[in-house]
Amino acid sequence: MEEQVDQILDKVMTTPGNLGCLLANNQGLCIGARGNVSEKSAGIIVAISEQAAKLDPNCNAPVVSLEVGDRMCIIHKNGITGAVYKNI
Repeated sequence: MEEQVDQILDKVMTTPGNLGCLLANNQGLCIGARGNVSEKSAGIIVAISEQAAKLDPNCNAPVVSLEVGDRMCIIHKNGITGAVYKNI
């Protein structure tokens, strides 16, 4: 599984404008990270995704987009939770 995670993270980082990416399990533990991202943020990323899902219980997998200045963090959960940090 570790090899698959590495392949996913490497593929995400090939997209121009992506600064970093992170994958976390349901307990908020970092599975893997690349680029300019803190592994310590895994728990809060999972928590944000879980809270967003409570806004509309009929929505299976909300996408959360956070913007600060010229950067964006996109969070999505589909089994595991992923976050992509990018320039906008």
